Amino acid sequence: MGFKSCVFIGVSVDGFIARLDGDLQWLISRGEATGEYGYDDFIADIDTIVMGRGTYEAGLGFGEENWPYTGLNVVVLSTGLQSDDPRITIYRSLDEVVEGLNARGVKSAYIDGGQVIQSFLRAGLIDEMTISAVPVLIGTGIPLFGPLEADISLRHLSTRTLEAGMVQTKYAVERG
Repeated sequence: MGFKSCVFIGVSVDGFIARLDGDLQWLISRGEATGEYGYDDFIADIDTIVMGRGTYEAGLGFGEENWPYTGLNVVVLSTGLQSDDPRITIYRSLDEVVEGLNARGVKSAYIDGGQVIQSFLRAGLIDEMTISAVPVLIGTGIPLFGPLEADISLRHLSTRTLEAGMVQTKYAVERG
């Protein structure tokens, strides 16, 4: 794999990235209260974002003028999405994504969306994860992590406390 794969994501303290219906209000309602949380620095080093259908459709919800991925190559990993959106490239399998990103000469990819993150993790394709824990319990939802065939060892890189009680931890994913 010729590119670096990174995760940058917010989770509830009980480990969910969204409610079961995809709602993120518990996360985005904190708005300015979270202060600077490092996203701008993170995204400055990214040339491609890889996401699933649900994350892509959530981005569409911001409206045409507020497309959140301007300036990035956007890859959607989905077996069923049909779209003629010129801003995205659709791949049907993880192998196709890796092959496509290598062929494009991608240097750094932002991996986003629960199922896509889980797929990349299970395949040993994540290099770093920055996880921001939001001080809220939502009880049920879409988990960040799912079942694994084996443990995935992480090396702690840093932890910082952000405004509004968020705690952000960065890990390197150990390989082999």
